[in-house]
Amino acid sequence: MEQMPSKPQIVQWLADNPGLTSKRDIAKAFGIKGSALRIELKRMLRELEGEGTLVKQHRNFRDPDALPPVSLLAVLAPDADGDLFASPLEWTGDGDAPRILIVTKSGDPAMGAGDRILVRLEPVGGKDYAYEARLIRKLGSNPLKLLGIFRAESEGGRIVPVDKKADKEWRVMRDGTMDARDGELVEAEQAGPKRMGLPTARITARLGDPSGPRAISLIAIHQHGIPDQFPDKVVAEADAAQPAPMAKREDLRDMPLVTIDPVDARDRDDAVLAMLDTDPANPGGHVIWVAIADVAHYVRPGSQLDREAKKRGNSSYFPDRVVPMLPDTLSGDLCSLHENVDRACMAVRMVLDAHGRKISHRFTRGMMRSVASLSYAQVQSAIDGNPDAVTEPLLDVLRPLYAAYAALKLARAERQPLDLDLPERKIILSDEGTVLSVDYYQRFDAHKVIEEFMILANVATAEELVRMKTPLLFRVHEEPSPEKLQALREVAEASGFVLAKGQVLKTSHLNKLLAQAADTEFNELMNITTLRSMTQAYYNPQNFGHFGLALRNYAHFTSPIRRYSDLIVHRALIAAHRWGDDGLTADDIAELGDTAKQISDTERRSMIAERDTTDRYLAAYLADRVGASFEGRVSGVQRFGLFVKLNDSGADGLVPIRSVGREFFHFDADAQTLMGADTGLTIGIGQRVTVRLTEAVPVTGGLILELLEIEDRALPRGPTPRGRGGPRKPGAAAAKSRAIKRKVVRRRK
Repeated sequence: MEQMPSKPQIVQWLADNPGLTSKRDIAKAFGIKGSALRIELKRMLRELEGEGTLVKQHRNFRDPDALPPVSLLAVLAPDADGDLFASPLEWTGDGDAPRILIVTKSGDPAMGAGDRILVRLEPVGGKDYAYEARLIRKLGSNPLKLLGIFRAESEGGRIVPVDKKADKEWRVMRDGTMDARDGELVEAEQAGPKRMGLPTARITARLGDPSGPRAISLIAIHQHGIPDQFPDKVVAEADAAQPAPMAKREDLRDMPLVTIDPVDARDRDDAVLAMLDTDPANPGGHVIWVAIADVAHYVRPGSQLDREAKKRGNSSYFPDRVVPMLPDTLSGDLCSLHENVDRACMAVRMVLDAHGRKISHRFTRGMMRSVASLSYAQVQSAIDGNPDAVTEPLLDVLRPLYAAYAALKLARAERQPLDLDLPERKIILSDEGTVLSVDYYQRFDAHKVIEEFMILANVATAEELVRMKTPLLFRVHEEPSPEKLQALREVAEASGFVLAKGQVLKTSHLNKLLAQAADTEFNELMNITTLRSMTQAYYNPQNFGHFGLALRNYAHFTSPIRRYSDLIVHRALIAAHRWGDDGLTADDIAELGDTAKQISDTERRSMIAERDTTDRYLAAYLADRVGASFEGRVSGVQRFGLFVKLNDSGADGLVPIRSVGREFFHFDADAQTLMGADTGLTIGIGQRVTVRLTEAVPVTGGLILELLEIEDRALPRGPTPRGRGGPRKPGAAAAKSRAIKRKVVRRRK
């Protein structure tokens, strides 16, 4: 080419050839040779860069409003249609970052929200996205997101993480603050590579005043990535739903089914009925009906509702709010078994013998009408002889429930499921969201009636689907690992109890251990330690049994409004019995393994978020009592300190090891103890302690405590360590002192 190209020609060529962006590529394309022409090209490129028409990265030039052909992206959550999109991590354009569709091929690894990927981009036109991305390499998940309090400074600011485990603050440059105000709760992500000093972040969302009413649960929701807004398409699909027709359903509307729930329940997904069995071949037997909301009728496989429900996995419950799995149109209305309205249901009729053993069951898809929506306290009061205007006409319905439960207790005693006694604490909030008190949930026999009925229905469901050879998701709970069992045994022996060795572990063995501790000061300790020795229950297409319940076959059937696992099980029943076209599909079956992992993960996510929220509420409750003393028990021991559970509130606080005396403490991981090098003082799980609250941080849920007494004795003070020598052996000073005393005695003789 004899003439130099114009600036527009250079820009157009770069747009048409995104893979050729160096100065050498441009010179070769336009036939530019000789030092004079190359100097002129360099000048033109510098002018284009100065004008903002091109941006230079390393030795390459490109349009700032275009992405390089090989780019680094962050994967976004799937949209309502299930498509996977991503956002560029290095966007320098003036407008919004372009929308990028990820086009996957067979063999690509699974990708989820937050993953970082290296891709090859292809521009597309005429669509609602600008690029299609094809994976080159997955760079891994992106855990470097944080939630914290923004502290404004002249050159930007800092973010103080709300996670009490975080050990450093993050620096925010001026252009990454999103105009956040000092003290505001913000969501942020890492910006740029790790370097020495404070890591750098950019704010991605402003969440308002962290001390505002009900902000505590909002922190947990955002911190753990729990979706709390339904996409428009999901809401539209729910709003368009109509009550299920009778069609071929079995008519159960004349049966006096009742729902029994907490007094503040928003959804009612199970109803029950019991009666004596009139079959002379089953003297003293009972018939139990359990009817469950037919969510599968409304949430069809592959629908917008289905995709969103699967993504959420379950509802999440906080002291001040619920993040539901389904929109309120369904969870609080059409699916909920409200009294005196027709509701579609899946029901099972179970026949028990006089000893509470199930001898048969039958499933049906029906239409029911609850005769009453009752609370646990209301039912218990009626059975105890104090019925109200609602329950008095229903005594003939309620009494058979307890009679059937009495039989089920016989079967339970024979089966010996794990019998833990761990009272659940309830946080009482004011209308403004502040903590008024911490109390225990009242637990009645009415709770146990419903629990046993639901367990029985879940067993019948698993047995039915196994019999019909239909794929399903089992609820699996495996036995403790040998390591956790040994740790439990050591705590038991230290407390004066026995857990036998050399035999196949059964729940009955653990129940005998709990019975030994039942009327002692170690009751709560042994219950907590036994619970901690258990493995985490999860979902799996394969059946490994349920150790804790001592059951061979177990599946979740009874709560499809709030658990996706139950919806899958309902679909399996529909497919097995050919009750409609809304049963388990071939795609559902192919994805059962992935679904099991997904909903097991979301369940754990909700549990952690709910626990973190409780910790923060308890820290807020105790914040104005800093300096006060509390009784508690050692609930955990680590090298860096010990955890203490306070008796009154159930809050857990940390006693840092640096504040425990003035001696070095040796940590025994196997025995879960700390032993003083000078005094020989041994601190272990379960010991009674008195502590002083020195710090309470509501935004993180952290409580810092000072140890004052152990087992009613003041904390001994070892000598201040001197010199540079290593720590003494445990109890060395005490042993040396005893040896000196023995020598003195011998000489005197």
